[in-house]
Amino acid sequence: MIRVAIVAPVMAMRAGLRAMLAAGSAPGSVDSGTEVVNEAASPEDLEPFASQTDVLVVVSEASNPALKRLARQDEGSLAVLLLADDLQSAQELARMPWRAWGVLPFDVSGEELQAAIHALSQGLLVGWPAFMRPVLGRLLNAEAEEGEALVEALTERENQVLQLLARGLANKQIAVQLGISEHTVKFHVSSIYIKLGATNRTEAVRKGLQRGLVLL
Repeated sequence: MIRVAIVAPVMAMRAGLRAMLAAGSAPGSVDSGTEVVNEAASPEDLEPFASQTDVLVVVSEASNPALKRLARQDEGSLAVLLLADDLQSAQELARMPWRAWGVLPFDVSGEELQAAIHALSQGLLVGWPAFMRPVLGRLLNAEAEEGEALVEALTERENQVLQLLARGLANKQIAVQLGISEHTVKFHVSSIYIKLGATNRTEAVRKGLQRGLVLL
């Protein structure tokens, strides 16, 4: 079950989103498999409960300071879906260390909302092409300007951790998968960031893909 939290300033918005998620899916679409575990009027109100959430559905400014703090909690284990109609929102999200992120318009359908939440829970990026192409294009161009040489080759264990990061696993899940402590996972993730010149998980996976380090 995917645990979802809804953040919207107006109660009617929250009720509408909750109803869309509770309605289930139409025949032939993605099964629901979601549960709304928290609702809040602002990202600040949700901060104490972020650890109970897998995917955050937000109607808010992407530049909200509390949203940025949520992105950094628990080594970026939280995914976010922002409902917005501007390109700047997608650009703001791309700069934050989310586990996964997405941007969709306010008039998203129930099926699109369900499908987006399932994709984000798997660590994928989500969004309409009009939002995503410019943002990803800028990120890739910036990457090319930085140069491709590694400071130091990844160790075998770091490579294993990177593969699991690419699958969208959180630190606790990686620790269980590899039979090591969560503290050790954090150490390897930090080392991967340094060697790849990355600042967050999404960037590390992207750079790993570009260098042929991540196997799909």
